[in-house]
This record gives sequence, structure tokens and C-alpha cells, in this order.
Amino acid sequence: MLNGLVKKVNTDTFTVKTHEGEFDCKVRGKIRNQKINIVVGDKVLIDKFNCTIEEVLERDNLLLRPPVANIDVALVVTSIVEPFINLTLLDKLISIITIENIEPVIVFTKLDKASKTELQSIKKLSKYYESIGIKVFNNKAVRKLKRYLKGKIVSVCGQTGAGKSTLINKFDKKLNLATNEISKSLGRGKHTTRIVELFELDKFYIVDTPGFSQIDINRFDNETIANSFLEFQNTECKYRNCKHINEVGCKIKERLENGEILKSRYDNYLQFIRGDN
Repeated sequence: MLNGLVKKVNTDTFTVKTHEGEFDCKVRGKIRNQKINIVVGDKVLIDKFNCTIEEVLERDNLLLRPPVANIDVALVVTSIVEPFINLTLLDKLISIITIENIEPVIVFTKLDKASKTELQSIKKLSKYYESIGIKVFNNKAVRKLKRYLKGKIVSVCGQTGAGKSTLINKFDKKLNLATNEISKSLGRGKHTTRIVELFELDKFYIVDTPGFSQIDINRFDNETIANSFLEFQNTECKYRNCKHINEVGCKIKERLENGEILKSRYDNYLQFIRGDN
């Protein structure tokens, strides 16, 4: 049997990429009986002679919109202006991505339209996110970003109008058609066929994930949300169940007051756990 990656799903036909090429496969009856819903990004074992999927390997993660598994990196495309940066949405996406066991990577766009003051602010913001372990790129450093994404399955999300399609096309000029196909596959517009597909670029794969499964962070409990704030980790408060709000001996509050934690990040944390989003 061959190890493969499901690149495309079209009804009951699955295009699987292997080191011996691509195979259009059907699903074995035992998998159907197990009620396993195979999705793009699944790692599978196939019988190349019968073109059947014999086994679905354990997933690292699973998103629902569109259905895609085993995402390694989620690019959070964020414009500085037009539209102006939305830190609440940025932090919400970072939290959800982290909870889903995916690496968040920030990509700032529209630097050419920003003022010197705005660029200085973004520079400070980038430095903070990098200090807590989140990679930050901008759309002028596409080659550097492509090198980082080598060998990964990548999703793209972010605010409307931030330049997601423009960024995807910068990865490969031939993808102008591909981004249109991605939009169609997600049912935007009338009379479209729902075909979810991983697009293979220069040594990595990419899939559009508008809505990023579900943007509603309220489906997670407060402890899970707190753990998604990377700067909160390895900080021992006086009380084990500290919510980092008004508790005595809260080390997170101390670090906030000392300027070690970005105020916008803390404010967004409070908003998320209180359900104001």
C-alpha cells in the first residue's frame, strides 16, 4: 500500500497524491461502514492497483468550513489600512487557530498605504507577537514566507479586504485562476459545484478557509481560551483557578501593569471569556 495525501474531493471520488503520482480513488466498504468522512488533507493508505483508500490515518486537526484536515499553518492576513487593522479579530483568529492545534502566522499587508506612524506601530506590534512565539511576515517578504511554508499544508484566513487573494497570487502568478476556483468551490455565487481542493504551489499546499471553521470563540470554555494566549503560559498565579481578572496575587495582572503583556491582548482576553464577542 502507498501513503498518500487527499488533494481533492469530488462527491465520492478522492484524488490522492503519492510519491508515485496521483490516483483517483474510491473508498473501501469497511471505511464507509466506520462512517469515516474523508476530507481534503487526510493522510491515507491506498491500494494503487484497485485505486481504493484502505485506511485513514489519525488526524492532527479538522476544520469544518471547508472540510479540511491536518493543516500545519494558518496565515492570518491582516491589513494595516483599508481596512484598518482589527486587533480583536486578529487575536480571536490566533486563539481559535491555536486551540485547533494549528500554528498561527501573521501576515501584514498594505504597508505601502500606511503612514510612518502606522508603520512604527506595526513594527512594535510585530515585535510583541514574535516575542510570544508567533511568526510575523509582511506581503513584501513573499520569498521569505514561501521558504518558511516549505513542506506544509497552509490555510488562509483574515479580515475581508485584507488582500488574501492578492497574497495567494503572489505565491504563484498562475494561481489567478486557482483563487477563482477556490471561491467557486466554497459555493460563492449561484450554480457552483462544491469541490474542495488543496492547491499545490512551490513545495507547499494551500487552501482557502473563509470563516475558519467557525469564528465564534464562545464554543470554547474559559480555561481553553486562556491557554490559547501564549504569553499567559508558564505564569503561576497565587490561585490555581485564577481567571486573571480581579484576583489577589494574579501574576498576569502584574505582568500587564509592568508592560510585559500588551494591553490590547489582555482586553481582548477579557472580551472573549465574558462572551462579548
